[in-house]
Amino acid sequence: MMDNYDAFCDDFFVNLELQTSLPLPSARETILQFCEACQKQFTDMRAFYRRESGEFVLEGDRERGSYRWLELDSRRLSAGYFNPPSIAEALAQHRWLLDRCTYFLGISHLDVECLDVVFGFNLDYQGNRDAIVAQALLAGSPLGCLLDEEGYAPLGAEPSCIIALDADCYTQARLSVETRSSSYQVRTGVYDDEPISVYLTIRGYPSPTRNFAMQPAFDSQAGHARDLCERIIIPKIVQPIATAIASDR
Repeated sequence: MMDNYDAFCDDFFVNLELQTSLPLPSARETILQFCEACQKQFTDMRAFYRRESGEFVLEGDRERGSYRWLELDSRRLSAGYFNPPSIAEALAQHRWLLDRCTYFLGISHLDVECLDVVFGFNLDYQGNRDAIVAQALLAGSPLGCLLDEEGYAPLGAEPSCIIALDADCYTQARLSVETRSSSYQVRTGVYDDEPISVYLTIRGYPSPTRNFAMQPAFDSQAGHARDLCERIIIPKIVQPIATAIASDR
């Protein structure tokens, strides 16, 4: 498998999201001990703060372009590595967090609602991003024929689909595209610098017949993500969008 996917996009990231059934601990001592352990392991994560909405955040320097981040919500542990040096390094960070959250936050297999592994790709384009996605992914399709009408401008081309990866549907893959365009931008011709984002999310749900082992589940889901990215997502989704962007410049 490839070491990284950064050659196919402007930004690449690997995220983790663990949702729990019960509220996570919110005591000052517990939160600080967990974040201090994270900072000791990942020394570049120096910024600690709390959002107005209540989430605790520990992150690296966003200005560097490559950074780690961690967020604790009332029932969610989220983390990511933006532009990691390698996929292996990003996955190692998330394995470490899954291991330590049991000891510091008391998360057990009984408490897991679902576990997400997200591989994301950002492609920069300043223009009608819906038009670019429609050109790259819908041209020549039954849906795309709607865009062939003269004078029509795409305003919402954000394809999304979910598939089951096992017979019981406890492991699922979701592909989604986010364009961040608006009718105001299309009407005025003034576009912001937001990217087109392609997300592949592998979600694992606990089975009622066995305990949910977080580490093996994470490894399995990450394996699915890498396989789908290299066989399908990159060659059939990311690269066609990148080609459409290049041809429009």
